[in-house]
Amino acid sequence: MLLQNIPKTKRTKRAVELLEAVSLGDRVDSRPAQLSGGQQQRVAVARALASRPNFVLADEPAANLDSHAAESLLDMMDQLNKNYEMTFVFSTHDPRVIKRARRVVTLEDGAVKSDVGRLDAIE
Repeated sequence: MLLQNIPKTKRTKRAVELLEAVSLGDRVDSRPAQLSGGQQQRVAVARALASRPNFVLADEPAANLDSHAAESLLDMMDQLNKNYEMTFVFSTHDPRVIKRARRVVTLEDGAVKSDVGRLDAIE
């Protein structure tokens, strides 16, 4: 956000909002070493989204998250996609992530095995 010249008050507000979105609003003053591995992963997701990029490549975004935190994270990503047209590409084995995808491309041995658009997921 510094590179985008976002004023400090807006950076702070956005950081707090993102930490709340990944269920870490109560840890806003914590240092990384004070967080669990799953909490550190949620902070990494929040950091990736802070600059509101157009495109996010997420490798196993729900790994090490409990089911509530994973659903909350996926809800947030869905809202960002709808509200800001932010595109997410996931690399995952997690059925929680796959079931919410609008398009699923399955790879096997380095080749595309299937490419399925899910019309029921497109609004």
